Amino acid sequence: MRTAPVPPVHEHITDALKAPDLIRLGDAVVLARFETLKVYAALGAVRALLERGTVVPGQTLVDSSSGIYALALAMACHRHGLRCHIVASTTVDTAMRAQLEVLGATVDQMPPSQDLRLDQERRVRRVRQLIADRPDMYWMRQYHDPVHYAGYREFADLVDAALPGGPLTVVGAVGTGSSTGGLVQPLRERGRRVRLVGVQPFGSVTFGSEGFSDPEAIIAGIGSSIPFGNVRHGLYDTLHWVDFRHAMAGAVGLLRDHAVFAGLSSGAAHLVAGWEAARQPERVHLVIGADTGHRYTERVFARHREALDPRGLKPHQITSLADLSLPWSVMEWGRRSHDVSSPSARRTVPASTAKEPTA
Repeated sequence: MRTAPVPPVHEHITDALKAPDLIRLGDAVVLARFETLKVYAALGAVRALLERGTVVPGQTLVDSSSGIYALALAMACHRHGLRCHIVASTTVDTAMRAQLEVLGATVDQMPPSQDLRLDQERRVRRVRQLIADRPDMYWMRQYHDPVHYAGYREFADLVDAALPGGPLTVVGAVGTGSSTGGLVQPLRERGRRVRLVGVQPFGSVTFGSEGFSDPEAIIAGIGSSIPFGNVRHGLYDTLHWVDFRHAMAGAVGLLRDHAVFAGLSSGAAHLVAGWEAARQPERVHLVIGADTGHRYTERVFARHREALDPRGLKPHQITSLADLSLPWSVMEWGRRSHDVSSPSARRTVPASTAKEPTA
């Protein structure tokens, strides 16, 4: 008689939340579905800072967030006896704010704005003001401090065990860079053949689409209006730029076809992975599903009848950022560098001249 595995009894909710559910979406596609992906980043960073003595119990940690990092940091502080202050994006909803406040975090929320660039700049200015007024606060700098890579090594262990051997393609929103980079770097260090496919919204400076405007864009966490130091451009093999309507199609399709209720970044990655897997079915494509769809209920899922059919969608294939165009573009990045501080960075070398990665 087989004995059922004994489920672990966790010491804190963060232990239960950090590991994803792995769900097969097709022969060549597996979804890593998180309730909140950034528990790995926040918990790993807080532990490292405490071990170094950089922060001490009772100290206040502060950072800017569009949502899921805020909750992850608040839970990590709750676990380790630290205080938490969040400078929140205008996109943070009532449910998220209520959770933060009950967890003991204090919250500064930016005023309503249709301009996510302005929202992000306001948040960073507010954090700088807080640090100047309260030098006892510690700025976590999720966008820039590489300590946020540390926690994802545990995710890499899980992926290596669950999807052993063979070529792997990781598909995920770029965001701050630490989730995709923090997963792929340890896997490559172990000799795994891993391609990294990054997903960006139009209007982000991270990979040169800042000259575009997507009027419906609310994918606040996957791109940036300011340079992020944690994005290691040389890790990425392929880039996809996806507008709101296509991300919505991916998210609604994920729920309709697989009963998975996930956010817009997950929807965009799901759409991209389907296109990639059709071209390289011999590789396993791991989709990073960063969070659930609850904060997108009104603006995405309530409008499901408007959603495009993902089966009829395909990207515009380009070889230079000069050819980038809405609503969906794809480019072989070739693990090259990118200077986001220079306007000339948008005039990149065609992908055909870049060194081809071996993974």
